[in-house]
Amino acid sequence: MFPWHQYLLALIFILGGANHFRKPKFYERIMPPYIPAHSSLVLASGIIEMIFGFMLITGESQTIGAWGIVGLLIIFIPVHVHMLQDENASLKLPKWLLILRILLQGALIYWAFLYT
Repeated sequence: MFPWHQYLLALIFILGGANHFRKPKFYERIMPPYIPAHSSLVLASGIIEMIFGFMLITGESQTIGAWGIVGLLIIFIPVHVHMLQDENASLKLPKWLLILRILLQGALIYWAFLYT
């Protein structure tokens, strides 16, 4: 049995990954233009998020899942920076909230690291 907060993090990533299939255009809009194949990468990252989420709550793969989540969160940092720099990608969110999202990314990295 894992602590409740580990299940919560897993659920966040499983649902977040599934959301890539519900709203792919949302994720494509926030991707930097220098990253190719937006549609394919949105779907692939959704699948990978769900896989790592499930791995996080499986004893044999918990460490791999946690490291995978840490890696994904680091890879996604350019998306958050792009949202700060590009008005269309910002989703009309205030700058302070976009900066807060980057800080939240650091907190999520720390949270996932707890399970490595």
